[in-house]
Amino acid sequence: MLEYLWLVPTIPLIGFLILILTQGKLSEWPAGIVGAGSIGLSFLIAVLAGLEFAASGATSYTQELWTWMSVGGFNIGFTLYLDGVSLVMMYVITGVGFLIHVYATGYMHDDPSFARFFSYMNLFVAAMLILVLGDNLLLLFMGWEGVGLCSYLLIGFWYTDSYNGYCARKAFVITRVGDASMALGLFLLYANLGTLNIQEAMGLAQQNWVSGGGVATAVTLLLLGGAVGKSAQLPLQTWLPDAMAGPTPISALIHAATMVTAGVYLIARTHVLYELAPSVQYLVGVIGAITLLMAGFTALTQSDIKKVLAFSTMSQIGYMFLALGVGAYSSAIFHLMTHAFFKALLFLTAGSIILAMHHEQNIFKMGGLRKDLPWSHWLFLIGTVALVALPFTAGFYSKEEILASALAHHDGGFLLWLFGVAGAFMTGLYSFRLYFLVFWGDKTHDGHEVKGLHLQGPLVLLAVLSLIGGYFTIPVADVFPPLEEHHPSLFYMAIMMGLPMLGVLCAYLVFVKKAINVKALAGSGLGAWVHNFWRTQWGMDWLYDQLFAKPYTALANWNRRDFIDSFYNGTARLALILHGLISDTQTGQLRWYAITLASGLLLLVTIGVLL
Repeated sequence: MLEYLWLVPTIPLIGFLILILTQGKLSEWPAGIVGAGSIGLSFLIAVLAGLEFAASGATSYTQELWTWMSVGGFNIGFTLYLDGVSLVMMYVITGVGFLIHVYATGYMHDDPSFARFFSYMNLFVAAMLILVLGDNLLLLFMGWEGVGLCSYLLIGFWYTDSYNGYCARKAFVITRVGDASMALGLFLLYANLGTLNIQEAMGLAQQNWVSGGGVATAVTLLLLGGAVGKSAQLPLQTWLPDAMAGPTPISALIHAATMVTAGVYLIARTHVLYELAPSVQYLVGVIGAITLLMAGFTALTQSDIKKVLAFSTMSQIGYMFLALGVGAYSSAIFHLMTHAFFKALLFLTAGSIILAMHHEQNIFKMGGLRKDLPWSHWLFLIGTVALVALPFTAGFYSKEEILASALAHHDGGFLLWLFGVAGAFMTGLYSFRLYFLVFWGDKTHDGHEVKGLHLQGPLVLLAVLSLIGGYFTIPVADVFPPLEEHHPSLFYMAIMMGLPMLGVLCAYLVFVKKAINVKALAGSGLGAWVHNFWRTQWGMDWLYDQLFAKPYTALANWNRRDFIDSFYNGTARLALILHGLISDTQTGQLRWYAITLASGLLLLVTIGVLL
């Protein structure tokens, strides 16, 4: 089946074309079959291709489809590349993506733009598959831009609400900043190595670049700019919470299986370059460490169930960046996979809760729902314990690998480990705050469980994966340099396992036993300031408004009468004047027209004679 690898991204693309060209005329049943079925078929082919790839014993497989462009010495093919990393990514995108699509057929029931929704979803998956399967950075960049476009379309899907349009534009503009940085990095890479083929570029970089050299540092910094934009890491993270404006299945797709993992994949795929720029590689870890802790504090102050999960995603991607920063690439990809399981489960279960509560998302208007929504309660609890990384869940094994790798890293790893374990405590605190406020406490509204195989079936599968996913072995040993096995002492293991549990205990004491009056604390002078500071993402949006938005607006207003415009305005005025003069000659009198023709003819003859 390896020769049919090209069908994996092509089938979702065909699904998109069918849905978009029928212009919404398909009813829900056939549109759902095309939308979800195309991803399911893509997943089936991916599994068969992966099994054949594993049986072959090869470390990589290349499938050249056609030459995309050939200009001078620049040759780029539309070529797919499969190895252990792209195989894992392909499974996550199509597998988790399929479950999200199936769930969405129930969640989007009766939406007038049902077919348009699935057309965007199919295009999103196709673009992400091109991103991870492309054998060259230009093809990867095409998929990169594709997911950026689809995120804009899906976040602003309910475009009749102007707020949704604002959120979509915000995500698009901020991620474009990162994309511009990445494009510059690709230009610089090609200028120095003469190729954008990923494997060739990595080999040439090892041969020609010195460790810590200026070119390696510049290229990796520029690529890092693209990564932090797509993966919502500091300082380009402010778009992610606003992405919650889209339908909940979109939130699951963006946050679990596709877009936010693209930056992690980019750095892991180009890890050779980062090893040649050790200071930038450590910066990747620092960015992840700071982001995971900032996002944890911010999640602790949110009232929207989806925004809590959004900041949780930002924090978990921070762990992946931390792993990349200490060279634990396999651990980063492993956590990417397990995170896809439990985060998709949490978002989709949150969607069921929102439907049960008649589209209410404020967690302070829920409470006591474990009796009304027993199904959602247990599913959400499974996702939460996996997120917190309690022992024997999928999240436990992947997160412990990351923390152990950071602890064993010689150059600054201990500092990153401290941030990581502090973030683990915060994860336990904010995750179980969310759980207790929604399912425990005093009931404020009644809820009714949303039932249906297409709504509940995907959640059960994701719950199982959230529990057993940590036992999977990902085939990346031939892609990344081997790391020494890390065996932290019992003291450090106790800290890594105990702090998340301590966070859970604190959440129980505060939000169930009411050991601390949170409202009074948040309402006090300093408490109110800190609460608002954390709630507004540590003032990042305000800071960007002051540094960029307001100065740009002021400059635009000051330069509204740009003197350059006077040239273009003068041309327009001259055209109007000449138009008026010529119009005046149109008198409607035949005698005048005859004189005009004769005069013109005489002028032409005179010119001909004189010249």
